[in-house]
Amino acid sequence: MHAHPQAATVIAQTRQWIEQLVLGHNLCPFAHKPYQLGLIRFSVTPASKPDTLLAVLKAELHALQAVPADKVETTLLIHPETLTNFHTYNDFLDDADELLYQEGLEGILQIASFHPQYQFSGTELDDAENYTNRSPYPMLHLLREESLEKAIAQHPNIDAIPERNIQVMQQLGVTTLKRILQGKAL
Repeated sequence: MHAHPQAATVIAQTRQWIEQLVLGHNLCPFAHKPYQLGLIRFSVTPASKPDTLLAVLKAELHALQAVPADKVETTLLIHPETLTNFHTYNDFLDDADELLYQEGLEGILQIASFHPQYQFSGTELDDAENYTNRSPYPMLHLLREESLEKAIAQHPNIDAIPERNIQVMQQLGVTTLKRILQGKAL
């Protein structure tokens, strides 16, 4: 599989989003350490079809599992050319979870979802809370279950994170959040 021709730009925009929103507003208290230590693998695929993306996902899952967490903690599989429609992307997540199961990786790795059009059930498209899972490009975040369990055990109030994040999104407002996703300086 060839590299995405705009991989450097895609990664730079993704890093900016992570720094400004995810870390800058502490949406994920577990992200600071792996980001600062350079333990996040950014993989940009030129896959243009869901079947191709599924094959790339399979390879990325096994690559993550094969490397110790102190070398690569987590992977962001960014796929700008496929599943750009959120509903199609959301349907694909069932295939991704099925792949985890088929590969015997359920309970070892998990997949979190981020998309430019992310919309939680029961929300309006422009509700600020959707931005907790909106990203500059469609992406699949591959996480190690063991690392998550350790981080959760060390967090004083894990259940408060989602509600706090919704409040942060509402305080920032949709206009500011759109600017962050577009990579525009605040």
